[in-house]
Amino acid sequence: MTRTLDEATRKAESLLKNPRKRGKLLDTATRVAASGKYALDVSGITGKISPLVRMVRCTASREYLDTPWQSIVLITAALIYFVSPFDAIADFLPVIGFIDDAAVISAVLAAISKDVEKFMAWESTKPPSDPAVINPPEPE
Repeated sequence: MTRTLDEATRKAESLLKNPRKRGKLLDTATRVAASGKYALDVSGITGKISPLVRMVRCTASREYLDTPWQSIVLITAALIYFVSPFDAIADFLPVIGFIDDAAVISAVLAAISKDVEKFMAWESTKPPSDPAVINPPEPE
């Protein structure tokens, strides 16, 4: 699992610099989390994906700049791992195939919990009708 996450970290740094690929990853992560693929919702994983996606979007759009680059890279690496069907334990294996995804997302959340808390506190100050909070535009 560590080797796969390390590979995802290297990919993440490159992917973050490409708005089209970054947007595709974030859209895919959102879609997979909402798809019901995680019927058992191991560790509440689907609810943890959305704030991470929003953090990357708001950082990429330069609307929110308080997240350290390394945290954004870790989030992106975890999302790459999350959407990949062939990670340490292949996702097509019922139940067990998603446990490693939950472990990776949980580990990243533990490592950057203060950054997530700060982002969510900032986000809560934004007006709910502000479309940038839900889906900020990405710079080209």
